[in-house]
Amino acid sequence: MIIITGGAGFIGSAIVWRLNQLGRDNILIVDSLGTDEKWKNLVSLRYHDYMEKDEFLSLVVNQRLAARLRSDNEPIEAIIHMGACSATTERDASYLIRNNFEYTRQLAVAAIGEGSRFIYASSAATYGDGSKGFSDNESTIDSLRPLNMYGYSKQLFDQWALRRGLLDRIVGLKYFNVYGPNENHKGDMRSVVMKAFEQIGETGKIKLFKSYKDEYKDGEQVRDFVYVKDAVEMTLFFLENRSAAGLFNIGSGTPNTWNRLAAAIFAAMGKAKNIEYVEMPETIRDKYQYYTCADVSKLRKAGYTRPMMSIEDAVSDYVKNYLAPGKRLGE
Repeated sequence: MIIITGGAGFIGSAIVWRLNQLGRDNILIVDSLGTDEKWKNLVSLRYHDYMEKDEFLSLVVNQRLAARLRSDNEPIEAIIHMGACSATTERDASYLIRNNFEYTRQLAVAAIGEGSRFIYASSAATYGDGSKGFSDNESTIDSLRPLNMYGYSKQLFDQWALRRGLLDRIVGLKYFNVYGPNENHKGDMRSVVMKAFEQIGETGKIKLFKSYKDEYKDGEQVRDFVYVKDAVEMTLFFLENRSAAGLFNIGSGTPNTWNRLAAAIFAAMGKAKNIEYVEMPETIRDKYQYYTCADVSKLRKAGYTRPMMSIEDAVSDYVKNYLAPGKRLGE
């Protein structure tokens, strides 16, 4: 059995969708459905069972999880841990420590004890302002300075795993700017692609932040945008390639400007480009990243050879096959 925490969420449900395509449905989904509509991501998916995250953690802590699954004759092949609070604006540090750091630590220990593959979501937010680069070399972990508590909660586990010599046995994935179907429930944390699709439908234009650095023109700030289908392929590569271990960037490896992303959205919607550049709130100007790009050389060296989708092809797929018809993966 494959356990996927956060399995009703954005990337987690996309992983389940892809596993279903590959003929796998021996999956235990763990999540906290709460009051939003991420449950809709599960409707078209196939899986063995669902469990709320608190019940799941209780079984892990009390060492009853393996016994519970063995009653179904299902050894734990892997735990793919995508569950976390992913809001970069969350300010409750104690909550983030419990939910992102301590929970991950418990699952890592349980997985290793069972001899199961453990793959977890770290984050590109650990790189902070990017002044230290975007290398996923483990030797650079302690030099990184995240800009928000979310990034620091991810950094803490990376550091904990490094200090205990676990990064040669587990896999941590530093996701960059992931976008694509099944992100509907994420509110303000939805990608610019989804927000822009709505903006264009309502007003005919996209609003982008102005630049406050002379070396970047308005809209020429750079991000590594990675389509969720590519992110899932990279994630599942580590499920099959058990010899690979450590930290790995999950990104396109290609820097793209906000202007190019906006142009791709307009093109996919069949509308003329219309961009309005607006003032950036002063509260985020000092923390704004002008450049991010994943160094994926380590991923390639590990054996991942699949090409990444271009931003134009990926945005077109997202807009035409999911956003415009109002569909999710599997529908």
